[in-house]
Amino acid sequence: MTAQVFTPTIAVTMTPSAIKHVRKQLDKRPEALGIRLAIKKSGCSGFKYETQWVEESGSDDQIFHIDGVDLFVKDEHMSLVNGIEIDFVTEGVNSTFEFRNPNATAECGCGESFTVV
Repeated sequence: MTAQVFTPTIAVTMTPSAIKHVRKQLDKRPEALGIRLAIKKSGCSGFKYETQWVEESGSDDQIFHIDGVDLFVKDEHMSLVNGIEIDFVTEGVNSTFEFRNPNATAECGCGESFTVV
């Protein structure tokens, strides 16, 4: 028997629509380094996504460089969002980020929160 080395993939991605939106917003905020994807305990399913402008990077940040956008995720949140794709969608007059998270095992009916097992 031989041993194989396995290096798990750590990834967070953004669609072209999300990148375009974030770039446009960053142009209005010269003090911002990028955007943070954060997870908070909340909602009827347990966790919710939050986005925040980052003005200072922390030592516990993973930084993903995606087509000119820096996306920050705290180490403690990586297990909840590893593999996530962030999209920016417009439906009618409403626009919002949409999160496609392979770690989410359930979402609440309104889509505001998610569960992982």
